[in-house]
Amino acid sequence: MLGDEDGKAAELWSMANLGTPMAVRVAATLRIADHIVAGTHTARELAEAVDAHEDALDRLLRYLTVRGLLERDGSGRYTLTPLGRPLCEDHPAGVRAWFDMEGAGRGELSFVDLLHSVRTGKAAFPLRYGRSFWEDLAADPDRAESFNRLLGEDVATRAPAVVAGFDWASAGSVVDVGGGDGSLLTALLTAYPTLRGTVLDLPDAVQRAKESFAASGLDGRANAVPGSFFEPLPPGAGAYVLSLVLHDWDDQSCVAILRRCAQAAGTTGSVFVIESIGSAGDTPRTGMDLRMLCVYGAKERGVDAFSALAAEAGLRVVAVHPAGPSAIIQMSAA
Repeated sequence: MLGDEDGKAAELWSMANLGTPMAVRVAATLRIADHIVAGTHTARELAEAVDAHEDALDRLLRYLTVRGLLERDGSGRYTLTPLGRPLCEDHPAGVRAWFDMEGAGRGELSFVDLLHSVRTGKAAFPLRYGRSFWEDLAADPDRAESFNRLLGEDVATRAPAVVAGFDWASAGSVVDVGGGDGSLLTALLTAYPTLRGTVLDLPDAVQRAKESFAASGLDGRANAVPGSFFEPLPPGAGAYVLSLVLHDWDDQSCVAILRRCAQAAGTTGSVFVIESIGSAGDTPRTGMDLRMLCVYGAKERGVDAFSALAAEAGLRVVAVHPAGPSAIIQMSAA
């Protein structure tokens, strides 16, 4: 790059260039990796398989070859490299669906309108799609199912540290508020045989949770009920869990959610906020913070910020329990 003696302009360009992330997302959306694994290798074959323009697709494939995701032989046949292998649907990391621009990865495109969020402090998702993320999800059952499944897989990965991070049996019963497909509650009830629990979430997630409990043989101790955490919650449980929930909401909404939990917990129960902010609860991730801003108009928070929100909701932080990369922030009535 002319005039770039120290190479910093080129380095900056490589950081800001949108070509590579969009090319990867297009390949993920079209399931190029799966088609290659299934035996479809040329641009012509792949274009026919994914209903794409042959020349345009070949240009994309050549670009991904330069970036190291694919290899191309002399006859124009494409194969996957180890770097490209995670784009397969069956890869254990599960990233393909997060990159799918017609599925769960749709929200990531809000970053294109980051300027709007920085100027206004509001989500960019509605600017791009005409409605909030949650309204958009509710309007498409397939996208909602994909989102709930991916969140469940993420929660299941984090669950062992959460299970070990607190003596959940001491609570007696747990309401997993916004608990999705029941992945966390399944882990808790499996580890603590005397514990009983309920997932509260939207109807689609509740159905998946019920199916999961039945498959795990937990339906005698686990239940799932439809509802909103902005409405009154089932009262009297020993623990009300908000796992990776509050970072999706702005401060005002967080206070409303915590207040509902506080009302249901009363003076005998506790509220547990679980967030991926380091075991001490003081290391919010900057990349996730921007993502929460763009997609939801929300933010990542440390313990101090959660303490302030808790106080507005009539709660106080009584302990922070380490849970691997997460923190379990325990709150009780103020």
